[in-house]
Amino acid sequence: MLPDKINLVSLDEYGIMQEIPETGDTLEENALIKCKFVYNKTGQACFADDTGLEVEALNGRPGVYSARYASLQKNDDANIQKLLVELEGKENRKARFRTVIQLAWDDEYYIFEGIVNGHITNEPIGFSGFGYDPVFIPEGQERTFAEMELSEKNTMSHRARAFEKLVEWLGGR
Repeated sequence: MLPDKINLVSLDEYGIMQEIPETGDTLEENALIKCKFVYNKTGQACFADDTGLEVEALNGRPGVYSARYASLQKNDDANIQKLLVELEGKENRKARFRTVIQLAWDDEYYIFEGIVNGHITNEPIGFSGFGYDPVFIPEGQERTFAEMELSEKNTMSHRARAFEKLVEWLGGR
């Protein structure tokens, strides 16, 4: 998806192997923390993202804490179970996935956001994807993200929508 003039280099190629702390209170802050970390280490234009599942009936939780919702250790199954328990008996199961990308470019920072609305199922369905994919059905669909091939999910996902905005911006440079 990147313009030909953009050369994508992985963190591994720069010798950055450690997990970058996510200590922000918002997706925007976490994406910026990670982006600044990489930019300060490499001095190169870079981008970083953070993603969260925001559930209406839970006042936007798990949100920025999506990856560690059930405990300090990342555990997709435990996170899903906690979410489903908290939604028991609730009719409103509206949710959205939101991705925020921060881009460092010429000592400036730019932000791109992608959102996909949907709802939470009563139980996990499907085996593809990761995170909350087995319990999230995007608006206008009848299957969870976990029931979709990655190529299909990428046509509608929050991350794909944010990345499309980034690519469009880069194309104008």
